[in-house]
Amino acid sequence: MVEIADLTFFYSKKKMLFEKLNLSLKPGHIYGLLGKNGAGKSTLLKNITGLAFPKEGSCRIKGVDSSKRMPSVLEDLYFVPEEIYVPAVSIKQYVKDTALFYPKFDSWLFEKYLEEFEVPLNGILTKLSFGQQKKALISFGLACCTSLLIMDEPTNGLDIPSKAQFRKIVASALGEEQCIIISTHQVRDLDNLIDAILVLHNGRIILNKNLDEISERVSFRVLREEEAVEALYYENTVKGLEGIVQNKNGWSSRVDMELLFNSVTAGNHDVLTLINKSDEQFI
Repeated sequence: MVEIADLTFFYSKKKMLFEKLNLSLKPGHIYGLLGKNGAGKSTLLKNITGLAFPKEGSCRIKGVDSSKRMPSVLEDLYFVPEEIYVPAVSIKQYVKDTALFYPKFDSWLFEKYLEEFEVPLNGILTKLSFGQQKKALISFGLACCTSLLIMDEPTNGLDIPSKAQFRKIVASALGEEQCIIISTHQVRDLDNLIDAILVLHNGRIILNKNLDEISERVSFRVLREEEAVEALYYENTVKGLEGIVQNKNGWSSRVDMELLFNSVTAGNHDVLTLINKSDEQFI
């Protein structure tokens, strides 16, 4: 679906953002793109969608270079940016003006998502709150039924109930031939939604794994004090010592994405090395 090869990108030669970055994304997955503020998540998404252009290397969607902005790619791609702009028209008028660019747009689904998000179909976009504007665009993006849907910080501006609705709606919308990428620095907003995690750190994708693969390699649990010495990583929290240990018994545990993210971006090579080992090396 998405193939990035040797991507090099910078706004200024004094600050290289990506150098020979490689990434492969497949359909049938909801990817969570995680990274610290300033890591370059938004810029990476813009390179994928053809809104920014690599200095070297390439970003391809279904084999076509996204920087060429081909209609065949654009009609099958929808991007919800972090900073949104909405015209001063009704939602109905917005759909009438915009949906024709997306051949697979489904009006019934759009109205269904709006209803679930509690956004009025007859509302004027500029008169809606920022959260409602965002929910309207998310609903539109989902209803376009594109093969690739990318959302940059979609939960910014959403209240807690809306975030729960967002997770439920997006999880139910994924089709086998679709790929969804969601970027966020609010790791817990992706709980029970994504099935694969990408971590962007220091200009590289340091982790690209399915959650099932991660839980086969490591376990996440509260540790006794004597167990902390053998843990790959741990933190003192209100719950006690929450840690990551090697999964030696083969029992799957829920992946604590925040703990995992903290460990790999803190330079913990033990966790990263164990998760990234090939099956042969792991055995």
